[in-house]
Amino acid sequence: MRAGRDPVNLPMIRNWLEAMGDTNPVYERDQVAPPAMIQVWTMRGLAPPIAGDPLGDISEKLERDGYAGVVATDSAQTYHRLLKIGEEITVRSRLESVTDPKRTALGEGRFVTTVSTWLVGGEPVGEMTFRILRYRPEAPVETEKTAKLRPVVTADNTFFWDGVAEGQLRIQRCQECGSRRHPPGPVCPACGSFRLGYDVSAGAGTIHSWVVHHHPPVPGRRGPFTVALVDVDGVRMVGEYRGPRPGIGDPVRVFFDDGLPLWRPDVPQLEPWTLEVTPTLVVSTALATRDHQNVHHDRDAAVRLGSRDIFLNILTTTGLVQRFVTDRLGHTTTVTGIRIRLGAPCHAYDTLTFTGQVLPDGVEVIGRTATGTHVSGIVAVQR
Repeated sequence: MRAGRDPVNLPMIRNWLEAMGDTNPVYERDQVAPPAMIQVWTMRGLAPPIAGDPLGDISEKLERDGYAGVVATDSAQTYHRLLKIGEEITVRSRLESVTDPKRTALGEGRFVTTVSTWLVGGEPVGEMTFRILRYRPEAPVETEKTAKLRPVVTADNTFFWDGVAEGQLRIQRCQECGSRRHPPGPVCPACGSFRLGYDVSAGAGTIHSWVVHHHPPVPGRRGPFTVALVDVDGVRMVGEYRGPRPGIGDPVRVFFDDGLPLWRPDVPQLEPWTLEVTPTLVVSTALATRDHQNVHHDRDAAVRLGSRDIFLNILTTTGLVQRFVTDRLGHTTTVTGIRIRLGAPCHAYDTLTFTGQVLPDGVEVIGRTATGTHVSGIVAVQR
């Protein structure tokens, strides 16, 4: 059991809100802490490691063994209630697992998973399953950059790709017999006519089948990703699906990204949010979350450990995910859990774009940079 350095207090809350750019007035008005701050109250900060802290103990041992680099990879937090100003927080943690050495993009590493419970007195107020990667830093390998795959545009399908550029899903239709077909071709297979046109689809369809693509690698695309066969307006189209694992017959709707038609669940969508990630944002949010790991404020150290620049820590990403959801759904929305997984690091000078969709079991949030998906996960809410 470890006690937090300070009781829940307004100055720390204000610093956290200011660093995150979160203008939600509920926290100060109701004298409560943002849910995504729960880990902050018991962060060690610059204090020396404490004996008996499972994550600190195993991290110290792995660092002695040469696993000097560290990045967080997964966090699943549950909040039972909002913490009130003045409450004293303690945390009880245990080591769940340490994997055998694995090859990763950063070098040989071992994944460490801990489980923590936060308490006020004897009352559990939140839990977290947390995973980090401790790795042996390796010099970045220069690889030949491969251009993204682009469609082959022909006289038969120019109308389709022109439609994609305009945000339309166009389906070829015979002007003689009315038959539709996809992919487009030069002749109607039903009647043999060369008089072909197209209809503009509303873009609503259903999943006919799907598969998760792992191999072979797709140039410019980070796997794994889901490919779906979609029934739409009497034809079937193959395209990438973005969302939770689908079921056969699930309703989907087309959207357009990077010059391609893609599919996602036919549910309410949140307005996207684009954030320019400045060095000030990276450093100030690391300080506000009491995370003094050097890769979040020292560029030389970050590069030495295999990164191209300082990057956001997972506590900041969790806070930004919470901000995105409450800004879009309304400040009276209560976040009861945040479960996220990190992918590509979000470095200083990156542009981070959040998108979200409201699903029956919560809000799915994805944050992307130019190099790929930085964060994906589900936010549980009460409205």
